[in-house]
Amino acid sequence: MNHFFAYLSRMKFIQRWGLMRNTRSENIQEHSLEVAMVAHGLALIRNRYFKGGMNAERVIALAVFHEAGEVITGDLATPIKYFNPEIEQAYHKIEQVAKEKLLQMLPEELKAEYASLFFLNESDRENWKLVKAADKICAYLKCLEELKSGNQEFSKAEKAIKSDLEKMNLPEVTYFMNKFVPSFSLTLDELN
Repeated sequence: MNHFFAYLSRMKFIQRWGLMRNTRSENIQEHSLEVAMVAHGLALIRNRYFKGGMNAERVIALAVFHEAGEVITGDLATPIKYFNPEIEQAYHKIEQVAKEKLLQMLPEELKAEYASLFFLNESDRENWKLVKAADKICAYLKCLEELKSGNQEFSKAEKAIKSDLEKMNLPEVTYFMNKFVPSFSLTLDELN
């Protein structure tokens, strides 16, 4: 018996933004889908408008599993995770151990395939940049959603994340932010 997919199905129980009051909770399973959709879009934007050679399907796969280790570790809040270099380094080690534990839940024949989705290798460096950018965009969208609901708890995070996105200096991110993000501030009637 292999427990890998049973563990992954528990992603829906891991809540994000644990230190902040939320008008709507968000779990890492729904977050991973949103990141996968945005990362796929970033890959296509790079390919279409900025002469990229991205494998959009590979980017999706990496994005789907980018939070998988959190079914074991839980979601550690960003202010804690990056409080100082020692904590950040220790947390990265914990994440590695969690991913290794998940891999051990697979049949031997599948381990290498999933290992390539869990651990950064040099050939995926550009793919991971898009996943990280999509992750950041989705955090920004969460801030916009909360602010739109009147929750000022996310106002400082919104400004910090927007600054981080600008510093990435990725043209596909700028394109996405200019062409797609404004729609997230509209009501359903305005979208129609």
